[in-house]
Amino acid sequence: MAKRNSRPRGTVQYDNAGRIVLVTGGASGIGRGVAEAFHRSGARVVCLDLVPGEDLSDGIFFRKGDTSRRKDCEQAVEWVLSRFGGLDVLVNNAAVQPADSYRPIDEYTDELWQRMVDVNLTGYMQMARAVLPHMKTQQEGVIVNLASGQGHRTARGVPAYGPIKAANIMQTRQWGVEYARAGIRVVSVSPGAIDTPLVRQTLESQGGAEALSNRHPLGRIGTTAEVAHVVLWLSSDAASFVTATDVEVDGGLGAFGAFADPYPR
Repeated sequence: MAKRNSRPRGTVQYDNAGRIVLVTGGASGIGRGVAEAFHRSGARVVCLDLVPGEDLSDGIFFRKGDTSRRKDCEQAVEWVLSRFGGLDVLVNNAAVQPADSYRPIDEYTDELWQRMVDVNLTGYMQMARAVLPHMKTQQEGVIVNLASGQGHRTARGVPAYGPIKAANIMQTRQWGVEYARAGIRVVSVSPGAIDTPLVRQTLESQGGAEALSNRHPLGRIGTTAEVAHVVLWLSSDAASFVTATDVEVDGGLGAFGAFADPYPR
């Protein structure tokens, strides 16, 4: 029997006409899904990334930059403000989780640890620090931090990524409290397993996505559009009383009480 509602997942419509949005790491994966969703809803979108994405929609502006570098963050925000005269939403998404990071902490090099911290934690702070003076002046704005289910529960082989994502959630709570009276909301989204090229590559090296899909109560992994929908809702006036909190988008995986381990033993 056909499903009663056959719309593609994550297709709820929002009106972001006139809003200016900056998405870090917006050239691929979840960041790209978020950038495209804001663009389709009418926002003027700037994507900050190290590598240009292929076939980004016309009208999405690309700026090359490394969020681990303070100067790159400040210059990106200055460019947005000078080009568009404002900035309404910052989506902190740029992150790294290289293949050689899936190992116990006693096997980490100082360089690997520092790169993970510089991009995944300090980069979020540097982008927020660059946008907050403007948002404080205009007495409104939204910062969305992309965290992870691994920030709530852990697995083998993620001794840096998991703790750093937990820190992203605490950044969200602290900034949300700190800047609430300035009219600025700060929220985070913790995706579970999402169908991105990087996740597909990782899963294919371990025999495919079917086993991980079956661990989810919904029986599948998520899509970037489904994460983007939550980001757009949290950024909208519909979520005007939501701040300093995290929303998990994980198909119910976390409700089992233990993170399903997708990595080799």
